[in-house]
Amino acid sequence: MSWADYIRSQEENDGVRFTWNVWPTSRIEAQRMVVPVACHYTPFKERSNETLRPPPLNYDPVLCTRPSCKAILNPYVQVDFRAKAWICPFCFQRNPFPPHYARIAEDNVPPELIPHFTTVEYTLTRAPCLPPIFLFLLDTCVNADELKALKASIMTALSLLPPEAIVGLVTFDRMVQVHELNAQGMSRAYVFKGDKVVSQKQLQDVLVANIGRQPLMAVGQLPKQPQSVGGKAQAVPTNKFLQPIHQCHMAITELLEEIEQNPWNVVPTHRPLRCTGAALSVAVTLLEVCYANTGGRILTFIGGACTYGPGIIVGDELRVPIRSWHDIKEDAVKYMKKATKYYEELASRAVTNGHAIDIYSCALDQTGLHEMKSLTNLTGGHMIMADSFDSTLFKQSFQRVFEKDQVGMLKMGFNATLEIKTSNEMKLEGALGCCANLNIKNQSVSENELGMGGTCQWKFCSLTPHSTTTFFLEIVGQQGAPVPQGGRGYVQFITQFQHPSGQRKIRVTTTCRNWIDASEQSQHISIGFDQEAAAVAMARLAIWRASNENDTPDALRWLDRSLIRLCQRFGDFLKDDPNSFRLQDQFTMYPQFMFHLRRSQFLQVFNSSPDESAYYRHVLMTESVMECITMIQPPVLLDTASILPDRILLMDDFFHVLIYHGATIAQWRKLGYQNDPQYEAFKHLLEAPIEDARTILRDRFPMSRYIETEHEGSQARFLLSKVNPSLTHNNPWGADGAPVFTDDVSLQIFMEHLRKLSVSTGKTVGVQFDQYFNIRSQHRAGHGKVDYDNKKNNSQCREIIRHPPKVVVLLTTRTEKYEQNCIRLKSSGTSSIGGMSTENLLPVSCSFVTVAVRALTGGFESSPQYNASTDNRLLVTLLSDLINQLRY
Repeated sequence: MSWADYIRSQEENDGVRFTWNVWPTSRIEAQRMVVPVACHYTPFKERSNETLRPPPLNYDPVLCTRPSCKAILNPYVQVDFRAKAWICPFCFQRNPFPPHYARIAEDNVPPELIPHFTTVEYTLTRAPCLPPIFLFLLDTCVNADELKALKASIMTALSLLPPEAIVGLVTFDRMVQVHELNAQGMSRAYVFKGDKVVSQKQLQDVLVANIGRQPLMAVGQLPKQPQSVGGKAQAVPTNKFLQPIHQCHMAITELLEEIEQNPWNVVPTHRPLRCTGAALSVAVTLLEVCYANTGGRILTFIGGACTYGPGIIVGDELRVPIRSWHDIKEDAVKYMKKATKYYEELASRAVTNGHAIDIYSCALDQTGLHEMKSLTNLTGGHMIMADSFDSTLFKQSFQRVFEKDQVGMLKMGFNATLEIKTSNEMKLEGALGCCANLNIKNQSVSENELGMGGTCQWKFCSLTPHSTTTFFLEIVGQQGAPVPQGGRGYVQFITQFQHPSGQRKIRVTTTCRNWIDASEQSQHISIGFDQEAAAVAMARLAIWRASNENDTPDALRWLDRSLIRLCQRFGDFLKDDPNSFRLQDQFTMYPQFMFHLRRSQFLQVFNSSPDESAYYRHVLMTESVMECITMIQPPVLLDTASILPDRILLMDDFFHVLIYHGATIAQWRKLGYQNDPQYEAFKHLLEAPIEDARTILRDRFPMSRYIETEHEGSQARFLLSKVNPSLTHNNPWGADGAPVFTDDVSLQIFMEHLRKLSVSTGKTVGVQFDQYFNIRSQHRAGHGKVDYDNKKNNSQCREIIRHPPKVVVLLTTRTEKYEQNCIRLKSSGTSSIGGMSTENLLPVSCSFVTVAVRALTGGFESSPQYNASTDNRLLVTLLSDLINQLRY
């Protein structure tokens, strides 16, 4: 079996993909690999029909008896059939089998010990059994057509829910209405003002006030759990706001039909008063009061930004636009910080009670996803963004939320907790994905934190078959230590969740990889590299860094530094000879992935609104490895040379599935050649990409935007933004194709300079490719100016010293600063820069200058206390080839 087949089988069988499939035994060797050891895990992975499935296990799992371990019985244990005992591969504790395993033998083993069944699922028959809860939260501040389409979609969703599912209905405009579902012959709702922060106690008092009925329970008090018989719930506790759908289907259908558009008058120059924050607070508290620690979803439908009450995102006056990335970078945001904190607190409460929050945002303007992103990112809820509730994108995406499996159960899990067990030679650094940190530490938790770290358990309020989380592992072995006992490192994922049937289940996945001494067998390390998994792990790390650093260029610099170090570590080359540079087959696609990632909307916020960036990043943090790779780089790499008059192009970047017709093809279509029988071949040519697009869209969630466009069509911009810009307005000559108006460099130039930097003498700290090649556009994005004062230079040098290297491209400077900077260069005593005399610098006319800083003596590694102001060894070197490119 090849490595590709092995990786594919691991993903199909266990939902697991590692960045490295062979592990070094020491921490130092692991750090030298640049890309961290990480695992992409899909806890709710669906097995394909061809995969051999283990039988259902209707009993509790067998645990290791060591209190600090408690790993679950798995195929990798050593079994002593005579003594009826097993040895745990994680802590090497010897454990006896329980009495019901008395008949175990070599030819009679339970399913959890069969080598092929590395993922098994236990059903806890003694656990309480409750059906899932769905609370619909509707925004009525939309126009009549939008509201009509939304109500139709919700009615369709109700018909797809299992009969025992519990549902509720809340609507809001400037007020919040919680509707009763058991009122006979009339519509009745409790109304809350949306302009005040209603305390939790106040909401409890109102919601508990059930005159003439049995009172509801207090917050944090679980309802009396029914006994489950045969895995089915009996006598589910309900109340007037939350009812089983088979009891209230008619009532909730009538309520939906009676819901009308916002009755309050809206001034044409103002936005409608929309209390989204107060409505979400009421919904969270309602489930908190009635069904704490029980699986449920709050499905929120919004048609605009919150303009009223807690969580306000923008004022109601239309003359004041909603915040943009420019406003955020300039800190000119009036409501953002307070609103973000408010929604984070709501998300934290939902996580505590195991409730997921979905946001379906359908509007032409921003709706506040940037501030509300924690609601979905922490609870694992869905985030769908579309233009209209009447659009195909929303309707099909929403309908696919309620897809069912082969036995008729919803494809979702609720209120899950995931715990990871590791071998003693490794520790957990953290997780990146749509989950919450439970802050539970043990001996396997690393002091270094990446993402949500400092814990061995994470909370997933919702799980779907495509929910994938990245877990980062730290190798803690010492240099020169022998290969650990057994020669393999083990990782076990234990996911306890509520099934849509109401049953509590535990899914256990156990996997392992071989240890090797990387100092002697480094070639084996590179063979086990999974470049697709590595690209997704680095993309999630880059997004996490960018989000924490207010989307400064630091994330791009870190990405560039990592790419160059990886090429230097695993590339084959002769020093200072770029033509000799070669990468092994396992690494050839990785630089290409990084090239497209740097240009993507995940890291480049220019031309994207904050809401769009929040949506794109949420999806990348949620989807499987292959879907994430599709987002980073379309499966078929398109180039500007591919855009020819007689071509039909099909592009899939996950968010868009686009069919592009060249100028000649578009003209033939307009003339109707496809309708002429003698041009039947042309008709088939037009239909082929449409069939391919349908195949792509059939199972995708969220639904991609389907686009058909042509040469010089307005929506051709989606294609032009993704193609490799080998032909631009700056170099319109050369190969055939359509020039793209961009300052981005092509993949060919990117790889050429990557080879130069990788083979250069000394280690390269990091190069901002965007400033080396794309100077003008980078400065427009606001990436700062040069300051050669000693104080700032020293701080920059100290930052560089932290990463043992030699060259770094720093910042750009504007034309008006150019002369002043050249004078400073001359006053520093530098007579020659890049082979040019400093006297020649002043006459050079250029808009922007990129500067490189180099330590010419000793190097940073041998001079840890390097100080430019005292040692006077920091020389500012101007790249002569760059000057030639910028000279007019």
